[in-house]
Amino acid sequence: MKYARFIEKVAERMGGSLGQAEAVTQAALLTLAERITGGEARDLAEQLPTELREFLTTTDEPAEAFDLDEFVRRVSIRAGVDSDTASRGVPAVFQTLHRAVGDGEFQDVLGQLPKEFQNLVPELIRRR
Repeated sequence: MKYARFIEKVAERMGGSLGQAEAVTQAALLTLAERITGGEARDLAEQLPTELREFLTTTDEPAEAFDLDEFVRRVSIRAGVDSDTASRGVPAVFQTLHRAVGDGEFQDVLGQLPKEFQNLVPELIRRR
């Protein structure tokens, strides 16, 4: 998936502007990189458009443990959007990530996150 298409899909899913979608996407990937191991972040980055890779490869630190509420809070601050926009944007980014990288890699990412993150991607729930 190309960068422009990725951002368009996030904007569509969150019901926001392209600018908001871009900011939320970048913030969500930075936050995801903090939440998963550096190796997994690099694996995910390899499957994304070049313009998005840098947001996942900014740290080699071990994964931090925090929940979905904290994830959304960090995205809100980083993207400069209110909490409602971040709450709509985070699922949009995760759903678009899932479409961009496929089930295998996405399941690897979800495996490092609390179960509550699975609810962000309804198509995974329907498959169970």
